[in-house]
Amino acid sequence: MKKIGLVGGTGPESTLMYYKELNSRIDKLSHGVSMPDIAIESVNFRKAWNLVSNRKYSELSEYLSEKVDCLKSGGAEIISLTAGTMHIVYDQIVQKTNFPLVSIPKVICDEVLFRGFKSVGLLGTIFTMEQDFMKKNLVEAGINVAIPQKQERELIAKRILEELEVGLVKESTLNEFTNIIKRMKAEDGIEAIILGCTELPLLLNQNNCPVCCLDSVEIHLNKLVELAME
Repeated sequence: MKKIGLVGGTGPESTLMYYKELNSRIDKLSHGVSMPDIAIESVNFRKAWNLVSNRKYSELSEYLSEKVDCLKSGGAEIISLTAGTMHIVYDQIVQKTNFPLVSIPKVICDEVLFRGFKSVGLLGTIFTMEQDFMKKNLVEAGINVAIPQKQERELIAKRILEELEVGLVKESTLNEFTNIIKRMKAEDGIEAIILGCTELPLLLNQNNCPVCCLDSVEIHLNKLVELAME
């Protein structure tokens, strides 16, 4: 069993989800024989978010790279960021640390291709939706990626930051999000929606989503489990 290293705290709710699920899934798959060694380097969420918000990407990559180096020093063999937005500096972190992190955008792209979707929608923080780091692999693979309209993006970002990041899940917010997805299905022709923020599964899932729901946490967890148990 390989040791797993997580750069967590962005935000705390998704980090808890990763820790719990990695333990329970590997325990089940090993028939109660083994649970993984997991190390977590938890960042100061407010600091990291301010660096993203102010586009101080060099400082952000330095900060997150320090966390990755700590995990490497602690013997982690598989390392990943636990937040989609922090992948905005993924390439810089890999270059600084010389360590191939398990990329959320890459595993999402692999899943979209496996399922044969040609057009998908993307939800996430304002940075995830408006910048290219979550879309790049998909676009290069010939997949059409639609994002919500400007006012919708602002609403989604606000709900993520003020509600989901602190573990607050509201029925009214679910209604807002599903209405946005329904519009994207009708107007943009999306076949599935990517939950590109690791807090979004707190709100949306396959049972309440108007289209096929591609949960980035679920997809990422499956890959981490596979690699840990190789």
